[in-house]
Amino acid sequence: MAFSNEQDDDAVMSEINMTPLVDVMLVLLIIFMITVPVLTQSVEIDLPRAAPSASDTKPDSITLSVDVSGTIFWDQEVIDLAALKTRLTQIAAQQPQTAVHIRGDKKTEYQHVIQLLTSAQDAGLTRLGFITEPKP
Repeated sequence: MAFSNEQDDDAVMSEINMTPLVDVMLVLLIIFMITVPVLTQSVEIDLPRAAPSASDTKPDSITLSVDVSGTIFWDQEVIDLAALKTRLTQIAAQQPQTAVHIRGDKKTEYQHVIQLLTSAQDAGLTRLGFITEPKP
């Protein structure tokens, strides 16, 4: 009894064909080799050096605080509501506007913080933020 080659043709091939994988990897390697020099290309510039000088800089932000009793502080200085509105209007007229940070005591009544916030918004300030402490 003779064996034929038909049985060999019907057998399941158990090896992985690596040729397509190698082709894809070579194409990706060539793409990366072409694009990396383009990404790292820069112009060498020797910048001039100068001694730092004192400049008349304005603070980046103003901190408005409200304590438990509703007293308003401009940075560390106590200020009444009328003077606050005048100062906030002056700050709003500046270009670029100075950022205003609002600090409210945890036990302060909500109306005091909202009164401070609406005064700043009515003055025309757009750069407002709240200061909080991180959770322990």
